[in-house]
Amino acid sequence: MSNAIESLGSLWGPLLVLGQIGLFTLVLLLSIAFLLLLDRKIWAGVMMRKGPNVVGPFGLLQSFADFGKFLLKEIVIPAGANKFVFIFAPILTCTLAFAAWAAIPVAPGIEDGTSWVISDLNVGVLYLFAISSLGVYGIIMGGWASNSKYPFLGALRSAAQMVSYEVSIGFVIITVILLVGSMNLSDIVNNQAGGLQNWHAFSFQNFPLIVVMFPMFVIFFISALAETNRPPFDLPEAESELVAGYQVEYGSTPYLLFMLGEYLNIVLMCAMMTILFLGGWHGPVAIGANAAGAMPPLLLSLAGLFWFMLKILFLFFLFAMVKAIVPRYRYDQLMRLGWKIFLPTSLAAVLVVAGYVTYFGVQS
Repeated sequence: MSNAIESLGSLWGPLLVLGQIGLFTLVLLLSIAFLLLLDRKIWAGVMMRKGPNVVGPFGLLQSFADFGKFLLKEIVIPAGANKFVFIFAPILTCTLAFAAWAAIPVAPGIEDGTSWVISDLNVGVLYLFAISSLGVYGIIMGGWASNSKYPFLGALRSAAQMVSYEVSIGFVIITVILLVGSMNLSDIVNNQAGGLQNWHAFSFQNFPLIVVMFPMFVIFFISALAETNRPPFDLPEAESELVAGYQVEYGSTPYLLFMLGEYLNIVLMCAMMTILFLGGWHGPVAIGANAAGAMPPLLLSLAGLFWFMLKILFLFFLFAMVKAIVPRYRYDQLMRLGWKIFLPTSLAAVLVVAGYVTYFGVQS
């Protein structure tokens, strides 16, 4: 009997982790469904249209209807395609997009010093770099396996675009790491506690750095648009040039997996901007120690989750507005912006922040 209890106790930990992963995945999928609807509604509103408004009240069930349609449609594979790679590419893209969320802390934990995160890695930033670098392979595989020049050209464009802007994103993140002294994402959030004046995007705490850090926030935002192939940098999918880029030959569930991976990466970029620059789960006004001590720990955690989700929603709204109102760049303009403007600027910012931290220290 005691052996059975011990074996049950040893299984409890893995089962709890699996349950946490399942719940997190479910919430993430539901959030993506409604964010996709929000994206379409914002785009329609800017064009003075109604957008989806038939399926469910106010069109709220439109994403679920689209999901059912994609599942029921026949999977068509081109005759000359490499069938295994053709199917594996969207699965890889979607899997890596989900895997990146394992290191994202979304709220403070009930116990002091903890956070709501699947895996609280000390090198969380490096983990996200590794996953984002692997994400390029799914796109290249999808374009190559289709055995058509248009998907292949779209895949090459997308890969070059993603690699180019990963460099500037990396330097921007280094400026934050220099300020915090840690690559743990929870530590980066906790370093911004105390209200709006302590958020890295504004850096009133280290006042001269606001001249550097706010432009870094803007560069990260624009680079995130390019990294996720969002307008005005959706050159792999430009309707007048490459039809749908690397997705030309895809339909049904494989196409759904590509789109799901793309929107997961968009929301991930919003979460990264929230964590790195906008205080994560901390509100714009600091809560006094007495007030925080009087509140139940669970309520504090839920309040942190609310602020985190609200900031992601605001940044996603900005993504959607850019899609609706900014004209598309040419490809040479896109590459020039990344290599000749963002890369030197972010590199100079790393030198400035490193010098400031070395000679003046950082107030925390």
